[in-house]
This record gives sequence, structure tokens and C-alpha cells, in this order.
Amino acid sequence: MLRNCKICTAKTAGFCFGVDRAVKIVYNELDNRNNVVTLGPIIHNKNVVSDLEARGCRSVSLEEVKPEHTVIIRSHGVGHDVYERLSEIGCAVVDATCPFVARIHKIACEKSGSGCTVLIAGDISHPEVIGIRGHCMGPSFVFAGCEELENLVKKENFDPQKLAILAQTTYNKKIWGECCALAERLLPGALIFDTICSATSERQKEAADIARRADAMIIVGGKNSSNTHKLKAVCGEYCRCYLIEGARELADIDLSGADFIGISAGASTPAYIIKEVQQTMSEMLNNEEEFNWVEEMENSLKPIHIGKRVTGTVLSANASEVYVDLGTKQQGVIPVSELTDDPAKSVEDVVKVGDTIDLIVLKTNDQDGVVTLSKKRVDAALGFEKICAAKEENAVLTGTVTNVVKGGVLVASNGVKVFIPASQAAPRRDYDLNELLRQTVNFKILEVNEGKQRAVGSIRAVQREEREAAQAKFFETAQAGDIVNGEVKSITDYGVFVDLGGVDGLVRRMDLSWNRIKHPSDVVSIGDKIEVKIKDIDPETKKVSLIYKKDSENPWEIFKANYQVGQVVKATIVSITSFGAFAQIINGIDGLIHISQIANQRVDNVADILSVGQVVDAQITEINLDKKRISLSMRALLPDEEAEAADEAEAEE
Repeated sequence: MLRNCKICTAKTAGFCFGVDRAVKIVYNELDNRNNVVTLGPIIHNKNVVSDLEARGCRSVSLEEVKPEHTVIIRSHGVGHDVYERLSEIGCAVVDATCPFVARIHKIACEKSGSGCTVLIAGDISHPEVIGIRGHCMGPSFVFAGCEELENLVKKENFDPQKLAILAQTTYNKKIWGECCALAERLLPGALIFDTICSATSERQKEAADIARRADAMIIVGGKNSSNTHKLKAVCGEYCRCYLIEGARELADIDLSGADFIGISAGASTPAYIIKEVQQTMSEMLNNEEEFNWVEEMENSLKPIHIGKRVTGTVLSANASEVYVDLGTKQQGVIPVSELTDDPAKSVEDVVKVGDTIDLIVLKTNDQDGVVTLSKKRVDAALGFEKICAAKEENAVLTGTVTNVVKGGVLVASNGVKVFIPASQAAPRRDYDLNELLRQTVNFKILEVNEGKQRAVGSIRAVQREEREAAQAKFFETAQAGDIVNGEVKSITDYGVFVDLGGVDGLVRRMDLSWNRIKHPSDVVSIGDKIEVKIKDIDPETKKVSLIYKKDSENPWEIFKANYQVGQVVKATIVSITSFGAFAQIINGIDGLIHISQIANQRVDNVADILSVGQVVDAQITEINLDKKRISLSMRALLPDEEAEAADEAEAEE
């Protein structure tokens, strides 16, 4: 019996989120599938394993796996070769690897793949360490502590610049610190990754703090659990320490003379087993009037009920859940679906370890000691107040389009989903609202229903105001001759409409290009960003005429600078008439070859001699820049006697 003894139970005792997640996955699969097996014991706790076996889920080796099985990979994780073997077998696989362990797998794979040797602090026979080594693509070594690390360094010729050092997630935090200091001294330049699970660190730290003040420590957990043995080793440095798997073993422990006893538990220990140990310890107290442990425990538990608003501190986070300390024995969990309504934000964008946040209780599970919480519902309540204020102030809000629903879209802003009708969301009738998904938009609130906590908004209201402001500014400052930038909005047979930022301008077909074009779409496409010159502007009618073709590309200027009368050019026949043929000298410049200047004999039909696309040699005989006319002659290039004969023949006729 214990007289006047005080008992302190660590808040971090019991399931870590990785183990809790793995166990929940198994029970969930049992509810939905048959032939569920785990690849090795799901956790190192015989009570949990026995319960799973009673429900039909047994632990198997890789050799025992059959195609009809649903195989659950436990939180310790497995090597890459195991995944390949399971794939060959053809069974269903559910991966319950702890996210912290999966992170180590990624590091080991990436660093070894880049040529690094991997050193792992841990137990060489532990499943987690075996799994980590299974992801190494090159050499890997395991060391249990500083002595083995030093021996490894002496034995192996390591290149520190190609060395990655990491630790098993449940490794002793204190010993890890000593190993890191040794590695920095012996292996300068080596990459050191702190991969000890934060929950493990917190559990060891809190247990050590209690052990410093205690006369004895009770560590609850599986006898084959690595993290439980490490927890016992940490506490054993400060007081006598006992490892038990359940309350029945307390009877075999001599706790006489202890005035203060601490209790902690490994990551594989369910909440109900810890509670049984606590209750048994309370029964061992012979002075219930001075100290009623059950009453003290109840007093230490803050009342938690569904709908209650609580404050929590973020302990850890992964891609699916966030774990928080509520200041009670219960473990607080926020599913990622209850973290935020903004799909553009990751978990890291919303919360960080150490943050204190307001939450709403969604569900409690006294057996598991877990409280399911929601952050987004608190945010929604606070956010709706901001939505109402924005309505009163006619303010512009920013949000992310999260859903396309019947008749419109939903936009998440300040933790609230605002409905925006299609008529207020789409820029035009034929617009596909799915193009707005996950886009950040500005909008205004049109109406709110405080009773139903609903709001209706408009994206077009903001766009309309922005467009009107842009128009006013444009017509105040813009003038003919200005060079402006715009985006091709639409294309017609007669020209192109360009969005100048709130103002539409028209580039007529003749102002698009100096060259002949069949259609404006030959020059530009919808969505093109182009530079144009304002040809004419009318602030009253809001009409703007634009020019796309550049003065520097004016073919007449190019021709003027490079060609002269008497010059011989190669020209391409582009059209044939009854009086001659037009030939292109350069893009945009055609010259006329009169019928009399084609050959050294009389020509009755131009098409008998020339055809469209034919390239001919011709001499420039006349240039009239004012009238934009050029005369060409093929006949002028004939030998003199032939030309004279042709003239005489023509005169005789």
C-alpha cells in the first residue's frame, strides 16, 4: 500500500498520431473489407493485436500474403522491395506508414540516389530501421550510439561530403544530440537530418521532467516496443523505473517508500490501458480522504462536449491531420477537411507547430481519449462577421473559387463560402464556370442572411467598377498617336477588337498588316498580347480606332530606301489582267508589267506567257511614290537587236 503518495501522469503518454492513424486504418478496413491482414503486428502492443485477431485481422509475413488479401503496411513502414513484391502478388495494399517515417524514406532514397552513404541511428533489427534501409539505393550503416558511430568512422573510409546521417523516429533524443555533436566533429560537412518524431521528443522530455521529481516511474507499453524501452531508459537516469504492459503487473512491483510516482506510456499504448493503470494505482492509495486520485483526475480533465469552443496548441501536423494540446488528457485532432475551406492553402499555410488556435469540438471518444475538432467552423463564425461588415461598407473581398454548383460558384473567403450566381460570376453567357475553379477572385457582397449564415456576392460588380474606373482614366489621358498594349478579345471579317484594359479598340483590316491577308485571323489570334497605336479616339462615343501595322514595316519606305529606276529585280507574278500582269517585288509592293513590256513579240493573251506564282526578271522603268505606282519591263532586258526587231514589227502592224 502507498500512504499519502501523489501520482502524476504525463499528458503525452500513449498513442502518437502515427500509431493512432495506423490502428484506425485497420479498424476501418475491417468494417469495409474481408481478408484483412497486417504485414507484421500493426503496433507493438499485444492487447491491440489480440483484439484485432479476435475481429479476424491477423499478422502475417510477406511469404504468407495471398492475392485475395488486403494487406496493411504498419506504421513502421517497409522497404521498396516489399512494395514491389506485394505488387507482384496482386493483393490490395493499404499503406499505414507513419508520415514521419515516410519522410525518412524519402530522405534516404533521395540522398542515397545522389551518391550519399546513409548512416542511421537506431536498432538494426527494428522494423522501422529495416524499412529505412530498404529505401537506400546505396550503402547504409546502423549505429546504436556514439561508440558504434566512432567505430564505424574508424573502420569505414567515409567521405563526409557524401554522407547523410538520420535517426529512427523513436530514437533517444539525448543520445541523438551526443551523436550529432560527435558527427560534426568527426565528419565535418556531413548532412545531418533531425528525424526523431516530435511526439517522441515531447514524450521523452515530459517523462524526464516528471522523473526528475519522482521517486519512481511506471512506463506502460509493450515489452517489444522500441520507443517504450527508450522511454524507460530516459526516465531510468533519474529514478527507479518499471516497464509494465498492463495494470495486473503493478502487484509485482514494490513501490513502498515512494511519495511521488510518475506514469508515462509508449506510443503503442492505448488510452484505456493507461486509464486502467491509473485506476489501479488509485486503489493502492490507502488514504482516500487525503488524496482521491479518481477525483483529482476528473478535476484535471476540463469538461469537453460537442459544440464547445476550446483553445489548443498545435503539437504536430501532416497531410491528413493536425494534432493539438487542449490542456486536458484528451488528444485533440483536426482532420485536414476541418482545417480550412480554401483549397489553395496547404496545412503549413494555415497552422504551424506552437500556434495557439480557437476550435470547435465536433466529436469526443472517451475510450480512445480523442477529441475531433474543427478550425474552419470557428473561422466561419468570425468570418461571417467580416462578410456582414463588407456588405455594409460596400468593400471588396478576396477569395478562392472552391466549387461549381447549380446556378453559380462558391467562393471561400474569411472561412465562409459565399454563393455567386452565374450571372454575377461569368464574364459572358457562354463562359464555362469550371474555368474559375481554384482561381483567386475579387467580389462584393450583394446580400446576407444572418439567420442562415449565408451570403450572395458578385464578381462582375467589382469587374464593372474596375472597368469603369479604367475607362475614365484612359479617356482622360489617352490621345491619338499613343502606343498602348492590349489583348486580342475578338476577331471579325472586318477587323480585330483589342481590350486595352477596360476599353475596347478596333483595328480595321486595312490597319492590321501592310501585306495582303485573306482574313484578320491570319495576323493575330484571340488572347494575343499586342502593341498598337491609337489612330483616332472619341471620348463621347467611347470609340477607339487602332493601328497594328508598324511604320517601320511600311513596304513603301523599305522600297524607297533600296530600289531605284533602272534596277533589275526578281518579281513574282501575283495577278494577270487583260492589259498586263502585276508582280510582287517585296511584300506589299507590286509593279505593273504592261502587256507591251512582256515579250519581244506581240502578246495577245498575257496568260499565254505568264502565270501566277512565276518568278521573272524585270527592270524598274518608273516609280511614282505619290500615286504608289511602279512600272516594270521584261522586254527591257532583251538584247538590243531583239528589242529593235520587236519595235519594228510592232510599227509595221
